[in-house]
Amino acid sequence: MSPEPARTNPPEPDALRLGMVAGETSGDLLASLLLQGLKARWPALTAGGIGGPKMVALGFDAWWPAEKLSLFGYVDVLMNYRELVGIRNALGDRLIAGRPDVFIGVDAPDFNFGLERRLKQAGIKTVHFVCPSIWAWRPERVETIKASADHVLCLFPFEPELLHAHGIPATYVGHPLAQVIPLEPDRAAARGALNLPETAQVVALLPGSRRSEIKLIAPRVLAAAAILHRQRAGLRFVLPVAPGMRALVEPLLERHAPGVPIDLLDGRSHDALAACDVTIVASGTATLEAALYKRPMVITYVVGWFNALRMKRLRLQPWAGLPNVLCREFVVPELIQEDATPDALARATIEWLDDEARRETVRVRFNELHHLLRRDTVRESADAIAQVVKA
Repeated sequence: MSPEPARTNPPEPDALRLGMVAGETSGDLLASLLLQGLKARWPALTAGGIGGPKMVALGFDAWWPAEKLSLFGYVDVLMNYRELVGIRNALGDRLIAGRPDVFIGVDAPDFNFGLERRLKQAGIKTVHFVCPSIWAWRPERVETIKASADHVLCLFPFEPELLHAHGIPATYVGHPLAQVIPLEPDRAAARGALNLPETAQVVALLPGSRRSEIKLIAPRVLAAAAILHRQRAGLRFVLPVAPGMRALVEPLLERHAPGVPIDLLDGRSHDALAACDVTIVASGTATLEAALYKRPMVITYVVGWFNALRMKRLRLQPWAGLPNVLCREFVVPELIQEDATPDALARATIEWLDDEARRETVRVRFNELHHLLRRDTVRESADAIAQVVKA
């Protein structure tokens, strides 16, 4: 998408020039699903900005890799502030010069909203995909959303009403993962693909894909796996590793879980979730993926002390994990901050493995949730984006 003069004519019927930013593994996945739908509607679509390998595989022109945005909390952002601001300014300059038909920011609100506001002020249409969790914390963000996005694509059914109350156009499009993940996951096929015995009990370890998550959460999760291995030697473990993070994970494996049968997977988190009996998972999109695979889980999260104090002060509801938020109750346990000890994580995992009736109850609950979120997300998103482009 090379710079060219602004144009006033609408795009050709099969063409759309798109600017896009997606950070982290989850954003790359969501953006790639959206790109597939947009390409079906506009076959000659071109797109550039910040993205990950799944987007690049669809022809996306990644001017910077998505890993640049794999940060969490003020400490991480402050340490990388100058670089992030430099990237955002350079990206904004390039997009304003190139004048895409529309810009789509996929999640990454701390980065995207500032960029979207600048583009909107320059007369470029902006869409934000994934409503920030203003219903969970930081409700003041609604004014930032209003100043930044011409339209918000919402993953959850209760979000558009919240935004409409503040005069923000929004559309519930369902969660694209609910369309991609089958209603009845094939556990046997997933185990075959991962060379796991059909009769073994399998625990999937998903400590997060950010560097800060690997640093703070992975040691506790791996130590919990070591405890579980000592208690039940027959357990098998799988740990999906995000692109570029294997070098961080392998030393932690040697330090906290030596001799434990943990298979490191390059990505393949969906195979891991389909194959497992239970997962220990960091709060975030992965918890929703686990719910869509109908898997019982132990949700955990750990941040630095400063972020923990701030989030506790601004928190609006008792739940952290998306499955509990959507069900409005603690259907799965959450072990956050000081509660996230290896012993507690291991104990909660054993409780799932030993209670078949409880596993069946949560499977039924997650099946209902899956149907609620299962919409034709890419088509409905494309319809909403088409209306923004025409406006």
